[in-house]
Amino acid sequence: MSDQTAELEPEGEDDAYLLGPKAIAAILYAVDIEDSAKLTELMEPLHPADIADLLEQINAFDRSRLVRLYGREFDGEILSELDESIREEVISVLTPQVLTQAVRDMDSDDVVDLVEDLEDHQQEAILEALEDVDRAAVQQALGYPEYSAGRLMQREVVMAPEHWTVGEAIDYLRTTPEEELPAQFYHIVLVDPRLHPIGNVTLGKVMRSKRETRLMDIKEETFQVIPALQDEGEVAYAFNQYHLISAPVVDEEDRLIGVITIDDAMAVLDEEHEEDILRLAGVGEGSLSDRVIETTKQRLPWLAVNLVTAIAASLVIAQFEMAIAQIVALAVLMPIVASMGGNAGTQSLTVAVRAIATKDLTGANVWRVIRREVLVGLINGLIFAVVMGVVGVIWFGSPALGYVIAVAMVINLVIAGLAGTVIPVVLERVGVDPALASGAFVTTVTDVVGFFAFLGLAALVLL
Repeated sequence: MSDQTAELEPEGEDDAYLLGPKAIAAILYAVDIEDSAKLTELMEPLHPADIADLLEQINAFDRSRLVRLYGREFDGEILSELDESIREEVISVLTPQVLTQAVRDMDSDDVVDLVEDLEDHQQEAILEALEDVDRAAVQQALGYPEYSAGRLMQREVVMAPEHWTVGEAIDYLRTTPEEELPAQFYHIVLVDPRLHPIGNVTLGKVMRSKRETRLMDIKEETFQVIPALQDEGEVAYAFNQYHLISAPVVDEEDRLIGVITIDDAMAVLDEEHEEDILRLAGVGEGSLSDRVIETTKQRLPWLAVNLVTAIAASLVIAQFEMAIAQIVALAVLMPIVASMGGNAGTQSLTVAVRAIATKDLTGANVWRVIRREVLVGLINGLIFAVVMGVVGVIWFGSPALGYVIAVAMVINLVIAGLAGTVIPVVLERVGVDPALASGAFVTTVTDVVGFFAFLGLAALVLL
Protein backbone atom coordinates (compact mmCIF):
# COMPACT_ATOMS: atom_id res chain seq x y z
CA MET A 1 0.00 0.00 0.00
CA SER A 2 1.47 3.38 -1.00
CA ASP A 3 1.89 6.27 1.43
CA GLN A 4 -0.61 8.34 -0.50
CA THR A 5 -3.20 5.60 -0.42
CA ALA A 6 -2.60 5.06 3.28
CA GLU A 7 -3.25 8.73 3.87
CA LEU A 8 -6.71 8.26 2.40
CA GLU A 9 -7.56 5.28 4.58
CA PRO A 10 -10.17 5.80 7.33
CA GLU A 11 -8.55 6.22 10.74
CA GLY A 12 -11.58 5.90 12.99
CA GLU A 13 -15.13 6.99 13.54
CA ASP A 14 -14.35 10.57 12.43
CA ASP A 15 -12.92 9.32 9.12
CA ALA A 16 -15.83 7.20 7.97
CA TYR A 17 -15.04 7.80 4.30
CA LEU A 18 -11.99 8.50 2.14
CA LEU A 19 -12.00 12.27 2.59
CA GLY A 20 -10.84 12.47 6.21
CA PRO A 21 -8.81 15.29 7.85
CA LYS A 22 -5.52 13.58 7.09
CA ALA A 23 -6.44 13.18 3.42
CA ILE A 24 -7.40 16.86 3.16
CA ALA A 25 -4.10 17.87 4.76
CA ALA A 26 -2.16 15.70 2.30
CA ILE A 27 -4.04 17.18 -0.66
CA LEU A 28 -3.44 20.75 0.49
CA TYR A 29 0.25 19.97 1.01
CA ALA A 30 0.45 18.77 -2.60
CA VAL A 31 -1.17 22.05 -3.63
CA ASP A 32 1.29 24.05 -1.50
CA ILE A 33 4.32 22.43 -3.15
CA GLU A 34 2.60 22.54 -6.57
CA ASP A 35 3.07 18.80 -7.13
CA SER A 36 0.48 18.07 -9.82
CA ALA A 37 1.34 14.37 -10.09
CA LYS A 38 0.97 13.78 -6.35
CA LEU A 39 -2.30 15.75 -6.27
CA THR A 40 -3.70 13.64 -9.08
CA GLU A 41 -2.68 10.44 -7.29
CA LEU A 42 -4.30 11.60 -4.05
CA MET A 43 -7.50 12.68 -5.79
CA GLU A 44 -7.83 9.60 -7.99
CA PRO A 45 -9.58 7.37 -5.37
CA LEU A 46 -12.15 10.08 -4.59
CA HIS A 47 -15.66 10.08 -6.00
CA PRO A 48 -16.70 13.34 -7.74
CA ALA A 49 -19.08 14.00 -4.83
CA ASP A 50 -16.15 13.73 -2.40
CA ILE A 51 -14.10 16.14 -4.50
CA ALA A 52 -17.03 18.56 -4.47
CA ASP A 53 -17.17 18.23 -0.67
CA LEU A 54 -13.44 18.96 -0.51
CA LEU A 55 -13.83 22.13 -2.59
CA GLU A 56 -16.69 23.27 -0.37
CA GLN A 57 -14.72 22.70 2.84
CA ILE A 58 -11.53 24.59 1.97
CA ASN A 59 -11.20 28.37 1.67
CA ALA A 60 -11.45 30.31 -1.59
CA PHE A 61 -7.67 30.77 -1.94
CA ASP A 62 -6.88 27.04 -1.59
CA ARG A 63 -9.88 26.18 -3.77
CA SER A 64 -8.60 28.31 -6.62
CA ARG A 65 -5.06 26.86 -6.40
CA LEU A 66 -6.36 23.28 -6.24
CA VAL A 67 -8.61 23.67 -9.29
CA ARG A 68 -5.80 25.19 -11.34
CA LEU A 69 -3.29 22.50 -10.35
CA TYR A 70 -5.78 19.65 -10.87
CA GLY A 71 -6.25 20.95 -14.41
CA ARG A 72 -7.31 18.53 -17.09
CA GLU A 73 -8.32 15.85 -14.56
CA PHE A 74 -11.35 17.95 -13.60
CA ASP A 75 -14.51 15.89 -14.21
CA GLY A 76 -17.82 17.41 -15.27
CA GLU A 77 -19.62 15.42 -12.60
CA ILE A 78 -17.75 17.42 -9.96
CA LEU A 79 -19.49 20.57 -11.22
CA SER A 80 -22.91 18.95 -10.93
CA GLU A 81 -22.16 17.91 -7.33
CA LEU A 82 -20.88 21.33 -6.24
CA ASP A 83 -22.96 23.65 -4.08
CA GLU A 84 -24.40 26.47 -6.17
CA SER A 85 -22.76 29.06 -3.92
CA ILE A 86 -19.24 28.15 -5.13
CA ARG A 87 -19.96 26.60 -8.53
CA GLU A 88 -19.66 29.92 -10.34
CA GLU A 89 -16.35 30.60 -8.60
CA VAL A 90 -14.91 27.23 -9.67
CA ILE A 91 -16.06 27.67 -13.27
CA SER A 92 -14.31 31.05 -13.46
CA VAL A 93 -11.01 29.35 -12.50
CA LEU A 94 -11.22 26.52 -15.06
CA THR A 95 -9.51 27.06 -18.41
CA PRO A 96 -11.80 27.06 -21.49
CA GLN A 97 -10.34 23.75 -22.66
CA VAL A 98 -10.94 21.99 -19.33
CA LEU A 99 -14.43 23.47 -19.01
CA THR A 100 -15.31 22.39 -22.55
CA GLN A 101 -14.28 18.77 -21.94
CA ALA A 102 -15.97 18.66 -18.51
CA VAL A 103 -19.28 19.95 -19.86
CA ARG A 104 -19.33 17.62 -22.86
CA ASP A 105 -19.17 14.61 -20.54
CA MET A 106 -22.31 15.68 -18.64
CA ASP A 107 -25.92 14.65 -19.27
CA SER A 108 -28.20 17.38 -20.58
CA ASP A 109 -30.13 17.70 -17.30
CA ASP A 110 -26.87 18.24 -15.40
CA VAL A 111 -25.81 20.91 -17.90
CA VAL A 112 -29.14 22.70 -17.46
CA ASP A 113 -28.75 22.59 -13.69
CA LEU A 114 -25.23 23.92 -14.11
CA VAL A 115 -25.96 26.92 -16.33
CA GLU A 116 -29.35 28.11 -15.07
CA ASP A 117 -27.90 30.05 -12.12
CA LEU A 118 -24.78 31.40 -13.85
CA GLU A 119 -24.11 34.86 -15.22
CA ASP A 120 -24.88 35.38 -18.94
CA HIS A 121 -21.22 35.38 -20.04
CA GLN A 122 -20.58 32.10 -18.22
CA GLN A 123 -23.73 30.55 -19.69
CA GLU A 124 -22.50 31.47 -23.16
CA ALA A 125 -19.08 29.96 -22.49
CA ILE A 126 -20.61 26.64 -21.46
CA LEU A 127 -23.17 26.55 -24.28
CA GLU A 128 -20.44 27.22 -26.83
CA ALA A 129 -18.58 24.18 -25.51
CA LEU A 130 -21.46 21.87 -26.43
CA GLU A 131 -22.19 20.15 -29.72
CA ASP A 132 -24.97 21.77 -31.76
CA VAL A 133 -27.53 19.11 -30.87
CA ASP A 134 -26.72 19.24 -27.16
CA ARG A 135 -26.73 23.05 -27.16
CA ALA A 136 -30.19 23.12 -28.74
CA ALA A 137 -31.47 20.63 -26.15
CA VAL A 138 -30.12 22.68 -23.24
CA GLN A 139 -31.52 25.94 -24.65
CA GLN A 140 -34.90 24.32 -25.13
CA ALA A 141 -34.87 23.08 -21.53
CA LEU A 142 -33.93 26.56 -20.31
CA GLY A 143 -37.05 27.82 -22.07
CA TYR A 144 -39.21 26.00 -19.52
CA PRO A 145 -40.07 27.69 -16.21
CA GLU A 146 -37.60 27.34 -13.35
CA TYR A 147 -38.39 24.44 -10.98
CA SER A 148 -40.46 22.69 -13.67
CA ALA A 149 -40.14 19.15 -15.02
CA GLY A 150 -38.84 20.59 -18.30
CA ARG A 151 -35.78 21.90 -16.45
CA LEU A 152 -35.32 18.67 -14.51
CA MET A 153 -35.55 16.19 -17.38
CA GLN A 154 -32.72 14.83 -19.50
CA ARG A 155 -33.18 14.79 -23.25
CA GLU A 156 -31.37 11.47 -23.73
CA VAL A 157 -34.08 8.81 -23.74
CA VAL A 158 -34.38 5.29 -25.14
CA MET A 159 -37.69 4.76 -26.93
CA ALA A 160 -39.13 1.96 -29.03
CA PRO A 161 -42.28 1.58 -31.20
CA GLU A 162 -45.11 -0.22 -29.46
CA HIS A 163 -45.03 -3.10 -31.98
CA TRP A 164 -41.37 -4.03 -31.39
CA THR A 165 -40.26 -7.31 -29.91
CA VAL A 166 -37.56 -7.92 -27.31
CA GLY A 167 -35.18 -9.05 -30.03
CA GLU A 168 -35.66 -5.88 -32.06
CA ALA A 169 -35.05 -3.75 -28.95
CA ILE A 170 -31.85 -5.63 -28.09
CA ASP A 171 -30.56 -5.33 -31.67
CA TYR A 172 -31.31 -1.61 -31.64
CA LEU A 173 -29.40 -1.08 -28.38
CA ARG A 174 -26.42 -3.08 -29.64
CA THR A 175 -26.14 -1.27 -32.97
CA THR A 176 -26.78 2.29 -31.78
CA PRO A 177 -23.58 4.33 -31.26
CA GLU A 178 -22.73 4.71 -27.58
CA GLU A 179 -22.81 8.51 -27.69
CA GLU A 180 -26.46 8.44 -28.84
CA LEU A 181 -27.62 6.54 -25.75
CA PRO A 182 -27.87 7.81 -22.17
CA ALA A 183 -24.92 6.96 -19.95
CA GLN A 184 -27.38 5.22 -17.60
CA PHE A 185 -31.00 4.27 -18.16
CA TYR A 186 -33.51 1.94 -16.56
CA HIS A 187 -36.44 1.73 -18.97
CA ILE A 188 -37.27 1.55 -22.64
CA VAL A 189 -40.19 3.92 -23.28
CA LEU A 190 -42.82 2.53 -25.64
CA VAL A 191 -44.39 5.11 -27.97
CA ASP A 192 -47.19 5.14 -30.52
CA PRO A 193 -46.73 6.55 -34.06
CA ARG A 194 -47.35 10.09 -32.73
CA LEU A 195 -44.57 9.72 -30.12
CA HIS A 196 -47.06 9.53 -27.27
CA PRO A 197 -45.55 7.38 -24.46
CA ILE A 198 -47.75 4.42 -23.63
CA GLY A 199 -45.62 2.30 -21.32
CA ASN A 200 -42.26 1.49 -19.76
CA VAL A 201 -40.30 -1.76 -20.07
CA THR A 202 -37.51 -2.41 -17.56
CA LEU A 203 -34.17 -3.63 -18.82
CA GLY A 204 -34.44 -6.57 -16.42
CA LYS A 205 -37.57 -7.85 -18.16
CA VAL A 206 -35.99 -7.32 -21.57
CA MET A 207 -33.01 -9.45 -20.61
CA ARG A 208 -35.18 -12.20 -19.09
CA SER A 209 -37.66 -12.49 -21.99
CA LYS A 210 -37.39 -14.41 -25.25
CA ARG A 211 -36.56 -12.47 -28.41
CA GLU A 212 -40.00 -12.98 -29.95
CA THR A 213 -41.82 -11.54 -26.91
CA ARG A 214 -43.69 -8.30 -27.66
CA LEU A 215 -42.55 -5.36 -25.55
CA MET A 216 -46.19 -4.44 -24.93
CA ASP A 217 -46.65 -7.79 -23.17
CA ILE A 218 -43.94 -7.09 -20.58
CA LYS A 219 -44.50 -3.38 -19.90
CA GLU A 220 -44.70 -2.11 -16.32
CA GLU A 221 -48.06 -1.97 -14.56
CA THR A 222 -47.23 1.36 -12.89
CA PHE A 223 -46.76 4.08 -15.49
CA GLN A 224 -46.73 7.82 -14.86
CA VAL A 225 -46.34 10.52 -17.50
CA ILE A 226 -44.95 13.88 -16.36
CA PRO A 227 -46.07 17.11 -18.11
CA ALA A 228 -43.09 19.35 -18.88
CA LEU A 229 -44.68 22.28 -17.03
CA GLN A 230 -45.37 20.32 -13.84
CA ASP A 231 -43.67 21.69 -10.71
CA GLU A 232 -40.58 19.70 -9.75
CA GLY A 233 -41.94 19.30 -6.22
CA GLU A 234 -44.95 17.47 -7.66
CA VAL A 235 -42.59 15.34 -9.73
CA ALA A 236 -40.59 14.34 -6.66
CA TYR A 237 -43.82 13.53 -4.82
CA ALA A 238 -44.95 11.26 -7.68
CA PHE A 239 -41.65 9.37 -7.67
CA ASN A 240 -41.83 8.87 -3.92
CA GLN A 241 -45.54 8.04 -3.87
CA TYR A 242 -45.55 5.54 -6.74
CA HIS A 243 -42.01 4.15 -6.29
CA LEU A 244 -40.92 5.18 -9.78
CA ILE A 245 -37.45 4.61 -11.20
CA SER A 246 -37.91 6.84 -14.23
CA ALA A 247 -40.80 8.60 -15.93
CA PRO A 248 -41.24 10.07 -19.43
CA VAL A 249 -41.81 13.80 -19.85
CA VAL A 250 -44.26 15.09 -22.46
CA ASP A 251 -44.94 18.47 -24.08
CA GLU A 252 -48.30 20.24 -24.48
CA GLU A 253 -49.26 17.77 -27.22
CA ASP A 254 -48.33 14.75 -25.06
CA ARG A 255 -45.30 13.90 -27.19
CA LEU A 256 -42.24 12.37 -25.55
CA ILE A 257 -39.46 14.95 -25.11
CA GLY A 258 -37.35 13.56 -22.28
CA VAL A 259 -37.18 11.48 -19.15
CA ILE A 260 -36.70 12.11 -15.43
CA THR A 261 -34.78 9.55 -13.39
CA ILE A 262 -35.02 8.76 -9.71
CA ASP A 263 -31.70 10.37 -8.77
CA ASP A 264 -32.87 13.77 -10.00
CA ALA A 265 -36.30 13.39 -8.36
CA MET A 266 -34.78 12.41 -5.02
CA ALA A 267 -32.34 15.32 -5.23
CA VAL A 268 -35.34 17.63 -5.50
CA LEU A 269 -36.99 15.90 -2.54
CA ASP A 270 -33.83 16.30 -0.45
CA GLU A 271 -33.56 19.97 -1.41
CA GLU A 272 -37.17 20.62 -0.42
CA HIS A 273 -36.72 18.86 2.93
CA GLU A 274 -33.54 20.86 3.56
CA GLU A 275 -35.30 24.11 2.64
CA ASP A 276 -38.16 23.32 5.02
CA ILE A 277 -35.75 22.67 7.90
CA LEU A 278 -33.79 25.86 7.23
CA ARG A 279 -36.92 27.95 6.82
CA LEU A 280 -38.43 26.63 10.03
CA ALA A 281 -35.36 28.06 11.74
CA GLY A 282 -35.58 31.29 9.76
CA VAL A 283 -32.13 30.94 8.14
CA GLY A 284 -33.17 30.85 4.49
CA GLU A 285 -31.35 28.72 1.93
CA GLY A 286 -27.75 29.50 2.85
CA SER A 287 -24.80 27.15 2.93
CA LEU A 288 -21.52 26.89 4.84
CA SER A 289 -19.76 28.42 1.84
CA ASP A 290 -21.75 31.68 1.93
CA ARG A 291 -19.95 34.88 2.84
CA VAL A 292 -20.65 36.78 6.07
CA ILE A 293 -22.64 39.53 4.35
CA GLU A 294 -24.81 37.04 2.43
CA THR A 295 -25.55 35.04 5.58
CA THR A 296 -26.35 38.21 7.51
CA LYS A 297 -28.81 39.37 4.85
CA GLN A 298 -30.56 35.99 4.91
CA ARG A 299 -31.01 35.90 8.68
CA LEU A 300 -31.65 39.58 9.42
CA PRO A 301 -35.30 39.75 8.25
CA TRP A 302 -36.43 36.89 10.45
CA LEU A 303 -34.53 38.18 13.44
CA ALA A 304 -36.38 41.46 12.88
CA VAL A 305 -39.69 39.59 12.80
CA ASN A 306 -38.72 37.83 16.02
CA LEU A 307 -37.94 41.20 17.60
CA VAL A 308 -41.42 42.44 16.75
CA THR A 309 -43.02 39.33 18.26
CA ALA A 310 -40.87 39.68 21.38
CA ILE A 311 -42.02 43.29 21.74
CA ALA A 312 -45.63 42.13 21.40
CA ALA A 313 -45.10 39.64 24.24
CA SER A 314 -43.40 42.33 26.33
CA LEU A 315 -46.40 44.62 25.87
CA VAL A 316 -48.57 41.92 27.41
CA ILE A 317 -46.18 41.65 30.37
CA ALA A 318 -46.23 45.44 30.76
CA GLN A 319 -49.98 45.34 31.41
CA PHE A 320 -49.30 43.44 34.64
CA GLU A 321 -46.43 45.47 36.07
CA MET A 322 -48.26 46.02 39.36
CA ALA A 323 -48.91 42.31 39.84
CA ILE A 324 -45.28 41.40 39.10
CA ALA A 325 -44.02 44.13 41.43
CA GLN A 326 -46.15 42.79 44.29
CA ILE A 327 -45.49 39.09 43.69
CA VAL A 328 -41.88 38.45 42.64
CA ALA A 329 -42.63 34.76 42.07
CA LEU A 330 -44.58 35.71 38.92
CA ALA A 331 -41.39 36.98 37.28
CA VAL A 332 -39.66 33.73 38.19
CA LEU A 333 -42.36 31.40 36.88
CA MET A 334 -43.84 33.16 33.85
CA PRO A 335 -40.99 32.22 31.42
CA ILE A 336 -41.74 28.55 32.17
CA VAL A 337 -45.30 28.81 30.86
CA ALA A 338 -44.25 30.62 27.69
CA SER A 339 -41.31 28.27 27.06
CA MET A 340 -43.40 25.13 27.44
CA GLY A 341 -46.01 26.56 25.10
CA GLY A 342 -43.35 27.48 22.56
CA ASN A 343 -41.86 23.99 22.58
CA ALA A 344 -45.26 22.33 22.29
CA GLY A 345 -46.20 24.67 19.44
CA THR A 346 -42.96 23.88 17.60
CA GLN A 347 -43.67 20.16 17.91
CA SER A 348 -47.14 20.51 16.38
CA LEU A 349 -45.82 22.95 13.78
CA THR A 350 -43.06 20.59 12.64
CA VAL A 351 -45.50 17.70 12.25
CA ALA A 352 -47.97 19.88 10.33
CA VAL A 353 -45.41 21.40 7.96
CA ARG A 354 -43.93 17.97 7.18
CA ALA A 355 -47.42 16.53 6.58
CA ILE A 356 -48.29 19.40 4.24
CA ALA A 357 -45.07 18.88 2.29
CA THR A 358 -45.78 15.16 1.85
CA LYS A 359 -49.49 15.81 1.14
CA ASP A 360 -50.51 13.69 4.13
CA LEU A 361 -52.38 16.67 5.63
CA THR A 362 -55.35 17.52 3.41
CA GLY A 363 -58.82 18.98 3.66
CA ALA A 364 -60.16 15.50 4.29
CA ASN A 365 -58.27 14.93 7.54
CA VAL A 366 -57.32 18.44 8.71
CA TRP A 367 -59.97 18.61 11.45
CA ARG A 368 -59.03 15.19 12.76
CA VAL A 369 -55.37 16.24 12.95
CA ILE A 370 -56.26 19.53 14.66
CA ARG A 371 -58.42 17.67 17.19
CA ARG A 372 -55.59 15.23 17.86
CA GLU A 373 -53.03 17.98 18.45
CA VAL A 374 -55.39 19.86 20.76
CA LEU A 375 -56.06 16.71 22.78
CA VAL A 376 -52.32 15.98 22.97
CA GLY A 377 -51.80 19.52 24.22
CA LEU A 378 -54.58 19.06 26.78
CA ILE A 379 -53.15 15.80 28.13
CA ASN A 380 -49.59 17.13 28.27
CA GLY A 381 -50.90 20.33 29.81
CA LEU A 382 -52.67 18.42 32.57
CA ILE A 383 -49.58 16.35 33.33
CA PHE A 384 -47.26 19.35 33.55
CA ALA A 385 -49.96 21.35 35.37
CA VAL A 386 -49.77 18.85 38.22
CA VAL A 387 -45.96 19.04 38.20
CA MET A 388 -45.84 22.85 38.18
CA GLY A 389 -48.67 23.11 40.70
CA VAL A 390 -46.64 21.05 43.15
CA VAL A 391 -43.51 23.09 42.33
CA GLY A 392 -45.42 26.32 42.98
CA VAL A 393 -46.64 25.09 46.35
CA ILE A 394 -43.28 23.68 47.51
CA TRP A 395 -41.09 26.45 46.11
CA PHE A 396 -43.16 29.46 47.13
CA GLY A 397 -45.48 27.96 49.75
CA SER A 398 -48.58 29.24 47.93
CA PRO A 399 -51.32 26.78 46.87
CA ALA A 400 -53.06 29.60 45.00
CA LEU A 401 -49.93 30.26 42.94
CA GLY A 402 -49.72 26.54 42.19
CA TYR A 403 -53.30 26.57 40.91
CA VAL A 404 -52.63 29.62 38.74
CA ILE A 405 -49.56 28.22 36.97
CA ALA A 406 -51.28 24.84 36.57
CA VAL A 407 -54.30 26.36 34.79
CA ALA A 408 -52.07 28.63 32.69
CA MET A 409 -50.00 25.63 31.65
CA VAL A 410 -53.09 23.75 30.44
CA ILE A 411 -54.39 26.77 28.52
CA ASN A 412 -51.10 27.49 26.78
CA LEU A 413 -50.35 23.90 25.75
CA VAL A 414 -53.84 23.51 24.29
CA ILE A 415 -53.44 26.77 22.35
CA ALA A 416 -49.95 25.66 21.27
CA GLY A 417 -51.31 22.45 19.76
CA LEU A 418 -54.09 24.39 18.02
CA ALA A 419 -51.84 27.18 16.68
CA GLY A 420 -49.07 24.80 15.61
CA THR A 421 -51.50 23.00 13.32
CA VAL A 422 -53.94 25.70 12.21
CA ILE A 423 -51.41 28.42 11.34
CA PRO A 424 -49.40 26.41 8.74
CA VAL A 425 -52.65 25.09 7.23
CA VAL A 426 -54.05 28.62 6.87
CA LEU A 427 -50.78 29.97 5.44
CA GLU A 428 -50.66 27.13 2.92
CA ARG A 429 -54.25 27.87 1.85
CA VAL A 430 -53.46 31.55 1.19
CA GLY A 431 -50.35 30.71 -0.82
CA VAL A 432 -47.64 31.46 1.77
CA ASP A 433 -44.92 28.87 2.43
CA PRO A 434 -45.82 27.49 5.88
CA ALA A 435 -42.23 26.45 6.58
CA LEU A 436 -41.09 30.02 6.07
CA ALA A 437 -43.65 32.00 8.05
CA SER A 438 -45.31 29.69 10.58
CA GLY A 439 -42.60 29.77 13.25
CA ALA A 440 -42.88 33.49 13.96
CA PHE A 441 -46.68 33.36 14.23
CA VAL A 442 -46.75 30.28 16.46
CA THR A 443 -44.10 31.73 18.78
CA THR A 444 -46.07 34.97 19.06
CA VAL A 445 -49.29 33.15 19.88
CA THR A 446 -47.76 30.92 22.57
CA ASP A 447 -45.82 33.78 24.16
CA VAL A 448 -48.78 36.17 24.25
CA VAL A 449 -51.28 33.54 25.41
CA GLY A 450 -48.84 32.12 27.97
CA PHE A 451 -48.02 35.46 29.57
CA PHE A 452 -51.61 36.70 29.43
CA ALA A 453 -53.06 33.50 30.90
CA PHE A 454 -50.54 33.27 33.73
CA LEU A 455 -50.35 36.94 34.66
CA GLY A 456 -54.05 37.54 34.09
CA LEU A 457 -55.06 34.64 36.35
CA ALA A 458 -52.48 35.75 38.93
CA ALA A 459 -53.93 39.27 38.95
CA LEU A 460 -57.47 37.90 39.46
CA VAL A 461 -56.67 35.24 42.04
CA LEU A 462 -53.67 36.46 44.02
CA LEU A 463 -54.27 40.22 44.30
